[in-house]
Amino acid sequence: MNVQSFSFFFAILALGCWLGTLAIVVGALVRKFGNPDAFAELRAQVGRISLAFAWAIALVTTLGSLYYSKVQGYVPCELCWYQRICLYPWSVILGIAAWRRDASIKIYAIPVLCIGVVISVYHSWIQWFPPSNGTSFCSAATPCTLKYVNEFSFVTLPFMALSAAVFMIALLFASDPYDVEIDITEEVEVSA
Repeated sequence: MNVQSFSFFFAILALGCWLGTLAIVVGALVRKFGNPDAFAELRAQVGRISLAFAWAIALVTTLGSLYYSKVQGYVPCELCWYQRICLYPWSVILGIAAWRRDASIKIYAIPVLCIGVVISVYHSWIQWFPPSNGTSFCSAATPCTLKYVNEFSFVTLPFMALSAAVFMIALLFASDPYDVEIDITEEVEVSA
């Protein structure tokens, strides 16, 4: 496969991340403001697989990033490195959390992923609206405004990182603690 095919594939995955995020948000809003029992079984299923799915997204994002830099020779700018710092560790940590069924990892992962979201939004913004005086982050050798990928006229590498981070955050919010059942039907004796 050539780089255009890979870029198209990763662009489709990025758009799929937005569709997945939208589905989780709409489901949560319906349950919160509409019928709390709506999508109960689907919600439970998503909660069970969300850690593993978030790990898969982190792994694919990491491998895709490495493909562009190591195979295609795209030199990452400084903002790209900051985005990678916020995403790469989760390809290992979320794998361990999914294996251990530890949904409490969200306490640690979501803040770091939110930092990655902010960096990705800023990087996307300066790619689409390059400042006339440049940026303090990037150099002439590795400009932040260079679009190595521009699928569908808007899906760039920072947009792909943004898409992955946002969907991972949504999945982590949807993750459930495993194997925890609380029986609230037990009667409590009250002595008089």
